[in-house]
Amino acid sequence: MDRTARPDRANAQLTELEARYAALRQAARSPGAQPGDVLDAAFTELEGAIDLLRADGTVPGAPAAAGGDPHPGGGDSAERSLLRAAFQDTPVPLFLLTRDGTVQRVNKAAGDLIGAKPGYATGRPFTAFVNLPSRAAVNSQLTAVARTGKPRRIRCSLLAADGVVPSELIIGTVAVRGEADPLMVAVRDTAAPSSKPAARPSKAARDNEARDAADDADGPAGDPGRDGTRLGAVQAITRRLDLVTAVARLLLENEGFSESRTLQRCARLIAAELTTWVIVDLERRHRLRRQFVLGPDDAGLAELTSAIAAVDPLSGAIPCTVHESGRPALIAHAEDTGVLGDGLDGEPLLVKMDATSVLSVPLADGENRYGVLTLVRRAADGHFKVADLALTEELGEQMALAIRVDRTFRRRSDTADALHASLLPRRMPEIPGLKIAATYIAAAEDPEVGGDFYDVYQTPDGWGMAVGDVCGKGEEAAAVTAAARHAIRVLARRCADPAGVLAGANEIVLAEEFALDGGFVTANIAHLSWLDGKLRMVIGSAGHPAAILLRADGRVRTMNGGGLPLGLFEDASPATQELIMDAGDILFLYTDGVAQARGPNNTYFGDRLADELAGLAGSTAADLVASMRQAMLDFSAGNLIDDVTMLAVRVGRPPKGSASAAGTATARKTSAPVP
Repeated sequence: MDRTARPDRANAQLTELEARYAALRQAARSPGAQPGDVLDAAFTELEGAIDLLRADGTVPGAPAAAGGDPHPGGGDSAERSLLRAAFQDTPVPLFLLTRDGTVQRVNKAAGDLIGAKPGYATGRPFTAFVNLPSRAAVNSQLTAVARTGKPRRIRCSLLAADGVVPSELIIGTVAVRGEADPLMVAVRDTAAPSSKPAARPSKAARDNEARDAADDADGPAGDPGRDGTRLGAVQAITRRLDLVTAVARLLLENEGFSESRTLQRCARLIAAELTTWVIVDLERRHRLRRQFVLGPDDAGLAELTSAIAAVDPLSGAIPCTVHESGRPALIAHAEDTGVLGDGLDGEPLLVKMDATSVLSVPLADGENRYGVLTLVRRAADGHFKVADLALTEELGEQMALAIRVDRTFRRRSDTADALHASLLPRRMPEIPGLKIAATYIAAAEDPEVGGDFYDVYQTPDGWGMAVGDVCGKGEEAAAVTAAARHAIRVLARRCADPAGVLAGANEIVLAEEFALDGGFVTANIAHLSWLDGKLRMVIGSAGHPAAILLRADGRVRTMNGGGLPLGLFEDASPATQELIMDAGDILFLYTDGVAQARGPNNTYFGDRLADELAGLAGSTAADLVASMRQAMLDFSAGNLIDDVTMLAVRVGRPPKGSASAAGTATARKTSAPVP
C-alpha cells in the first residue's frame, strides 16, 4: 500500500466517523428513537474509533481492498444463473449493498417490502428505506460490518408501501472474486404475532396498496384474487376523482373571492383525503412566504404545525427549487433530511414531522407562478407514488386558477372603487340655510363600477345639486359618467339656468363621443337661490326619474320630470320646472335603482316611494336618507339589481343678507349663454 495515501485515508475515515457521530446524536433526540439501538450503534462507533487509533495506516480485520481476487478460479455460468435465481426468488427480503451502503441489487421480496420494483432501489442509500429515527444507528452498523467483516444485527423500522414494518436486519459480507466484498442485508419481519390485531392501515396506505395490486393483477380472468385487486384499484381511483371534484366545487363556491379562505379549505380537504401534511407557500415581493400548514387530524400536532408555519422556505429547499424551475418534485424516500429546511431550533423539519416522503408541485396557471403546494407524508402512512404526483399537479393547477380569479377580481374591485370615488364629491360643502345628505349603494348582482353620480356645486346665484346615471357598467361607463359630471360642474359656474347647463353637457358628451353604442346619460339638476326669505328652486331634467318635494306638513309632490337623456340627440331640450321651497321642505333626488328595487311577488319600491317619504316629514336630511336606505334594503332583502343613489336637501332658516342676495339674483339673466 502507498504510505503517502495513509494520512488521506485516515482523515477521510475520521470525517466519516464525525458525520455518523452527529447523526447518532440527532437520532437520539428524535421522536420514536430506540435508545438501546442508538447506544449499541454508539459502542460500535467507539470500536471503530479505537481501531483508527491503533491502526498504522490500515484497518485491522478489514476485508480485502477492491481489485483483489481472493477467490481465484473460473466459475460455471449455470451455477451463476442458479445463484442469481436463488437470490431473486428467496422469500426473505435481501439487499445487496456496496461497502458505502449504496444499494446494488434487491430481490423480489425486498421490492415487495418497499413497495417498488426491484430496480427502483438501485443506486440509492439503503438508509433511505429506513425510518428516520433508526437511520443513524443502521448506518453505523453498516460501516462497522464493512470495516470489520463481522456480521451484526439491529432492530429498526423499514419504510414499506403501506407504512413502516418493524424489522430485524442481519448484516454480513459476501465474498466476490475480483471485487471488494459487498454487504448483504437480510430482513426479518418482527411485527406483532398474528394473535394480536394489526393496526388498520391509513387511507393513503390502503390506496397505495390497491394501486400496487392493480399493477400486479395478471391472473386469469374470473380469478377471485384478480377481480378483488381490480375492485380495490377502481375504488382508489374513484376516491381520487371524488377529491378533484370536491376541490373544483370548493373553488366554484368561492362567492367572496377570498384567496386565503379558499386555499385553506382546499388544503384541509387534501390533508384529510390523502392523509398528509399540506404546506402552501406563496410568492410575496419576489420570494416565497409560508402561508399556512395543515397536518393530520391530531390535536397533539398543533404546536408542531405552528413551528412549521413559522419558517419561510429557504433557497435550496424543495419548495424554492420547484418554484424556481416550475417543475414538480417527487421524493418517495427522502435521503436528505434537509429537503424542507430547518426549524427555528435548527432541527430539520422532516425529522420533526417524522416524515420520509415529499411531493411538491408549482401553483401555476400556465402563465404565472403563484407559489408551491407541498405534501409531506409520515412514514406510517406510506410513500407517494407517480399517481399521487399526477393528482397533486391537477389540484395545484385548480388552486392556481382560483388565485388568478381572486386577484383579478380584487384588482377590478379596487379599480371600480377608485373610479367611483372620482365620481362623488370628496365632502359635502357647508351651505348657509341648507342641510344636505347623500348615500350610494352598489348593486349586489354586478360588482363592476356603476354609472351613478351625484354632486353639489356653486352657481352664479347660489348652489346646485346634480344626480345622474349612465346606461352601462364598467370602466367605459365610468368615463362617460365622469365626463357628464364634470361638464355639469364646470358649465354651472357661469350659467345659473339648469336647462342651459344640461344643453351644454349634451354638446360635450356628443362632441367627445363618450357615449357608448346605445348608451346615454340621464340627470336631474336643481339650482337653488334665496329670494325674500324664500328658497327659489329651478329643476332641470334630462330623461331622469322625477324628483320629489316633501313639504314640512307631509304633503308629497312629484316634479314633472321629462326631457331627453344626454348623448343621444344634438337638439335634445331638457325640461325645467320652478317653485318655491319653505323652511322644513325637503327635495329628494334619486336614481332609478331606488324605484326598481324589487321586493316580494315582483313588487317595486317605486310604488311605495311617496308613502315612505310622507312618513318622514319633519326629519333631518341625514335621517331621511338613512331611513329611506334601510326601508329599501328591507324591502328588497338587500338584493339590489342596480346601483342606488339618494340625495336630500332640507331647507332651514334663511341666511342673513338673503334679501340683498335675492335682489342681485333677480337682476341677472338666469338663461346666460353657455360658454
